[in-house]
Amino acid sequence: MAAFLRSEDKPVSDAQKSPPPSVPPVPFPSEIPFLHDLGVEFLGMADGEAQVALNLEPRHMNSWQVAHGGVIMTLLDVVMAMAGRSLDPDARGGVTIEMKTSFVQPGGHAGGRIVAKGHAFHRSTSMCFCEGDVWNGDKLVAKAMGTFKYLRRLDVAKKLEHE
Repeated sequence: MAAFLRSEDKPVSDAQKSPPPSVPPVPFPSEIPFLHDLGVEFLGMADGEAQVALNLEPRHMNSWQVAHGGVIMTLLDVVMAMAGRSLDPDARGGVTIEMKTSFVQPGGHAGGRIVAKGHAFHRSTSMCFCEGDVWNGDKLVAKAMGTFKYLRRLDVAKKLEHE
């Protein structure tokens, strides 16, 4: 299974060893501390499309020394939610209702850079259906589909406190 290849099983390309020079980061449309801690870079979102990137560090690796599946799934979750949210400027936030991910091959090694791309393909009044993929250069790492519910208010945390 490709997702469990150890780093010594696959050579590291020059493109994976050093990320391309980056432009100054663009801030996320809303503050998400977890993404900040991971080092996720916002590349943009508009018209049902979104992109984020991550320069891989040793802390993003699993025991096989390739990008951890949870890191990959986080990027997919965020980029799909952002793609859907870009279709509704009044949405204050959103929650993931369902997400399915298929891992195609290892996500890269420390020193590499991965890019997640999201696309919203159907929108209803409060729900959006999206797809996303993560790329390591020209190699597809993972694909996902997700369903997201968009909220018009930001008091979700307060509501949870009272339940």
